[in-house]
Amino acid sequence: VQLQASGGGLVQAGGSLRLSCTTSRRTFRAFGMGWFRQAPGKEREFVAGVSWSNGSPGYADSVKGRFTISTISRDNDKNTLFLQMNGLKPEDTAVYYCAEYYSGYEPTGFWGQGTQVTVSS
Repeated sequence: VQLQASGGGLVQAGGSLRLSCTTSRRTFRAFGMGWFRQAPGKEREFVAGVSWSNGSPGYADSVKGRFTISTISRDNDKNTLFLQMNGLKPEDTAVYYCAEYYSGYEPTGFWGQGTQVTVSS
């Protein structure tokens, strides 16, 4: 599985960013694909995900109403995942990773290179 996230940057509070991630292959028994983030000194946490079976999205409470996840499925198991982030807050500052997950938003353990998002107050 190859995971490459991009689109991060520095933005002021209230601003927007759009992250993208391309994955080349699905993990066997993966339930979906989504975004996780890790802020300095904190554990990695689930942000948003989309189910492989029906495309339904799921969000962490902290980002509901501000972030939107979407995906494009291409041939040969290549998929592109997007995360539109609006109304960014300083507490959204973190390294963002895309990853597949099992049920309950448990990551499969395959992590690609993340992308840094920094929100200034």
